[in-house]
Amino acid sequence: MDTSPLVQQTRAIVDAVEKAILGKRDTIEAALAVLLASGHLLIEDIPGVGKTTLAKALARALGCEFKRIQFTPDLLPSDVTGTSVFNQKTSEFEFRPGPIFANIVLADEVNRSTPKTQSALLECMEERQVTVDGVTRPLPSPFFVIATQNNIELAGTYPLPEAQLDRFMARISIGYPAREFEKRILANQLHGRPVDTIEPVVDAQEVSRIQSQVRDVYVDPSLHDFILDLTAATRTHPSIALGASPRASLALLYAAQARAAVRGREYVVPDDIKAMTVPVLGHRLIIRPEHRGRAVTPETCLADILARTAVPVAASRLATGSSAPSSRG
Repeated sequence: MDTSPLVQQTRAIVDAVEKAILGKRDTIEAALAVLLASGHLLIEDIPGVGKTTLAKALARALGCEFKRIQFTPDLLPSDVTGTSVFNQKTSEFEFRPGPIFANIVLADEVNRSTPKTQSALLECMEERQVTVDGVTRPLPSPFFVIATQNNIELAGTYPLPEAQLDRFMARISIGYPAREFEKRILANQLHGRPVDTIEPVVDAQEVSRIQSQVRDVYVDPSLHDFILDLTAATRTHPSIALGASPRASLALLYAAQARAAVRGREYVVPDDIKAMTVPVLGHRLIIRPEHRGRAVTPETCLADILARTAVPVAASRLATGSSAPSSRG
């Protein structure tokens, strides 16, 4: 598959985005995998590490229409979805679409708006449509929401409820760059921003086609069991009050397929599932109150579960290429 158009395109996209986000190739691949899996992404990190830049760089590399919504306490649902305005010339109401009508939508600091406005994203993200004044309108394809939130300044914020968090396929963080890459950032941005120089690698129609291809990436039946073993373990772990749902299992499957495609394979290996376990499951777990003050987090619980869950023998052979996915029906 190394020479297939799909691999060439995904690698070109990652290379393009990496011009703006240096030293974070794994993070870029995870974000692209979520998009290609037709999911939505939540980026949670401190200010200034490139959350907004990552969203803009992806949009530019993908050649997709991009809109940014700055979430504030006074933002109304109609500011997101759009509203009907009376036209005096025609004596009729006309719908004026909101910024949600775009291929890639950046919901910046999403936890700073009220729950009522946050809920305006629910139908958009799950059903990929908007209903205003009783009329349902489809959103563009592809449709990808990247929401950001600052996990440091929590005063005056409205934490996302579980129903809203569950709409996001994955949650990632970017983190500080290594010194060598931060030095390159200083040099590269003396006279401009690299994100502004990114040229489209594909277009919106091509992205939709790639998303369809990703669903054809082969998943060995033994890996279905591996995913189920991981999600079942979250439901019985002594430190977890609420484990992963069946929707989480599906999200992990789709994300693993997309990561395999981004990594240049037509089949999923156990490492694809392991790499996406924390991003996909972490924000869906609730830690028991009695364990929260003991340095117990969803990430530590998932690390424990991954260490304890055995990879099926048949699946482990895929990682070495000794078991070719020729049995695909």
